[in-house]
Amino acid sequence: MSATTPPAPTKLELLELLAAIGTAQWRDFAAAAANYGLTSTQARVLAQLKGPLPMRGLATLLVCDASNVTGIVDRLEARELVRREADPADRRVKNVVATDAGREIIRRVREEMQATHGALDTLDATESATLYALLERLRPTMEKDA
Repeated sequence: MSATTPPAPTKLELLELLAAIGTAQWRDFAAAAANYGLTSTQARVLAQLKGPLPMRGLATLLVCDASNVTGIVDRLEARELVRREADPADRRVKNVVATDAGREIIRRVREEMQATHGALDTLDATESATLYALLERLRPTMEKDA
């Protein structure tokens, strides 16, 4: 190792940094969601709905009981941000689907995450591409049990 090369961080240092960044990003997300009268969990549901998702699958993603998801979806449905649809393969299964209004509101929430946008703006194009590639490499392993 040369005098100019910093030592490689330990896994603990990397974990602490990821946790700090994740916490800051979550706080920014929750604050932006609150601007639209959404709880962070309601916004998280909207963020997860890239297509129809069974209620039980939503509970798994949120790491909560399916009965909790019912209340969350009820409140989002009352605001016409999501709707429930019968699953075409099994009519007993209810899928949650984001409405156009729901997709628009989560787009706005993400746009308004000023702290996160500001942090990412400090990276140049090469650094952004490197960060993206590294995170994409980690993603499959991190999400495999989700």
